[in-house]
Amino acid sequence: MFCVSSTELGAIMNITKGGLVLFSANSNSSCMELSRRIAERLGVEMGKVQVYQEPNRETRVQIQESVRGKDVFIIQTVSKDVNTTIMELLIMVYACKTSCAKSIIGVIPYFPYSKQCKMRKRGSIVSKLLASMMCKAGLTHLITMDLHQKEIQGFFNIPVDNLRASPFLLQYIQEEIPDYRNAVIVAKSPASAKRAQSFAERLRLGIAVIHGEAQDAESDMVDGRHSPPTAKNVAAIHPSLEIPMLIPKEKPPITVVGDVGGRIAIIVDDIIDDVDSFLAAAETLKERGSYKIFVMATHGLLSSDAPRLIEESAIDEVVVTNTIPHEIQKLQCPKIKTVDISMILSEAIRRIHNGESMSYLFRNIGLDD
Repeated sequence: MFCVSSTELGAIMNITKGGLVLFSANSNSSCMELSRRIAERLGVEMGKVQVYQEPNRETRVQIQESVRGKDVFIIQTVSKDVNTTIMELLIMVYACKTSCAKSIIGVIPYFPYSKQCKMRKRGSIVSKLLASMMCKAGLTHLITMDLHQKEIQGFFNIPVDNLRASPFLLQYIQEEIPDYRNAVIVAKSPASAKRAQSFAERLRLGIAVIHGEAQDAESDMVDGRHSPPTAKNVAAIHPSLEIPMLIPKEKPPITVVGDVGGRIAIIVDDIIDDVDSFLAAAETLKERGSYKIFVMATHGLLSSDAPRLIEESAIDEVVVTNTIPHEIQKLQCPKIKTVDISMILSEAIRRIHNGESMSYLFRNIGLDD
């Protein structure tokens, strides 16, 4: 847990005297709950700002207090309308820049378009584009959480603090799963093995990896630019070129590497959006003898019919943090539980504003975490 001493708490209560302003960039009221929690922990009032949509769907931002010479923290949680969310953030950042704010720090717990961080055929690296737009708008610092790929930090030319939600999820496992000592941490694909290993080592538990499930859109099966186009005429290829062909991959039958029989299975990942792969993993684990199945993830997008599918599945509980609002999904599916991470975000804001070291928030975090 990230605790704040009584001495620090006294400083927090007077933090506004140092020139801190806290804004929420969301026009959707359901997305403002995290901002309220952070403000409450810091002991400050939310800054006065209006964010709304014009009848023609243009976004308008009106800052209603002075930000000149102040540290402005803009909290933006991603709604279902992700593109509107991005425009709200960019316009507010630019408005603060033109209003002579001393620094503009974006607090974006879930970084949108983070899955589009690699080149796919003739596509584009959208997260790089988004990072450039944020920097151009005037952002001077970014606080985020569990980036889909840590390399995304390199897309920015400003400081990026990539916080971790794992301490809160680990605490949930220890406190809310009474017989967690009989659990095994599961990676639903080899790509998730490092995260699963990190959880397993910290909880002193075993690990299992599911191998052979259907390839997803991020697999290297669809990677490559295919440019220049394949020559239609074999004679057009220079005779001296003998480029060896890469042997195509063949998906093996689904196997579970590790013992899950008679145990609780805890599947860990960073994002749960399209739940098909999680449902398939749960069915496989049930067939192998797991008697209870949990899914732990930082970001719960839970798009489309995800709540209904989870409710009807073999999964017993899905635990996500409140980086993304999902109150409606929780009403549709009682299996969805929420872990609050406002504590670490508020502490990060306090430390940045006061010029303190951030290393405390990254203690015991290794390179592979």
